[in-house]
Amino acid sequence: MPTKKSSSENKAPKKRILLVEDEKALSHAMKLKLTNAGYDVLHTDNGEEALHLAMTEHFDLILLDILMPKMDGFNMLALLKESGKMASQKIICLSSLGSPQDIERAKTLGACDYLVKTHYPIATIVDKVNTLLQ
Repeated sequence: MPTKKSSSENKAPKKRILLVEDEKALSHAMKLKLTNAGYDVLHTDNGEEALHLAMTEHFDLILLDILMPKMDGFNMLALLKESGKMASQKIICLSSLGSPQDIERAKTLGACDYLVKTHYPIATIVDKVNTLLQ
């Protein structure tokens, strides 16, 4: 009689997300929702640490705030693009900045999407993540 595989043997590895957000309440809520959706989420609250993590580890997606301490999201995008690491990592910018110039700048630097935080509930952001990572 064949042995039944355990459910852990059938599961693909969890997709990894780097959440870069310095607003504590928002980062906590986002990490909780993304973890509950089945993702392995690593959080940092500053651009320097985020850049280091993005350069040394693999993430399937980076959710990147633009206005952060130590290094802003635009500089981080530019350095990732320059290094060639953009090719293997998808990036969605989440920001309170919503001008067309900011959105265009982020997309020119390689972001695949740009969401203004106040326009999207967390559940919608998780839906966008699910769609992008399928």
